[in-house]
Amino acid sequence: MAEKIRCRWCCDGGMMQKYHDGEWGIPLHDDQKQFEFLMMEVMQCGLSWNLMLKKREIFRQCFDGFDFRKIAEYGEEEIRSIMETEGMIRSERKIRAVIHNARCFLQIIEEHGSFDSWLWGYTQGKSLVYRKHREGFWEAKNELSDRIAADLKKYGFKYLGSITVYSHLQAAGIINDHEYDCWMYPKLTEGETTEYVEG
Repeated sequence: MAEKIRCRWCCDGGMMQKYHDGEWGIPLHDDQKQFEFLMMEVMQCGLSWNLMLKKREIFRQCFDGFDFRKIAEYGEEEIRSIMETEGMIRSERKIRAVIHNARCFLQIIEEHGSFDSWLWGYTQGKSLVYRKHREGFWEAKNELSDRIAADLKKYGFKYLGSITVYSHLQAAGIINDHEYDCWMYPKLTEGETTEYVEG
C-alpha cells in the first residue's frame, strides 16, 4: 500500500503528523476545542507548534481541560499553581492572557450564542480554499485574518494578531490550506461547504 502524501510541514512520522491527520484543517465546530486551539496559539507565541503539542497534556492539567468557564474565574492562587507546575511554560504574561481571553471568549458567547458560530459567520459557514495557495503563493495572514484579529482586539483579546489568527483559521478548517496533493485535500473539499476564492 502506497504511503499517503501529506503536507510537507507535518512529515515527522510522529506527533505533528498525527495532529495533521486527525485535527489540522478539519472543520471545527466546538467552543471548548476552539478555545483550546486559541489558548495554544497564545502559549506558542515565539515558540514552535511542535512544542505546544508536546506540552498539550500539561496545558490540559493546568487549565482544567481547557474549560474556559472555569479559567475565566482563575485568580492569583491558580496563576501561582500553574507557574509552579513541572514542565509548564512559565510565562506569567501568557498565563494571564489565557485567563483574560477566557473572559473575552465568554463575552462573545453571551452576545452571539457561541464563539464557534460567531467565528464561522465570517465565511457564512464555508471553508475557504484560496486558488493562489494551490499555485504556491502562500501567505501568513490575509484580509480575513486582519478583520477577525481587529474584531478580537475590540473584545480585548491578547496575543491574537493577524498572523496568529490566520494560523487558527487554518487549524479550525475555516481556511483549508492543505497542500493540493495532500491526501486530506480532496477529503475536505467535497460537498457544498467549501468555497473557492480567487484572492
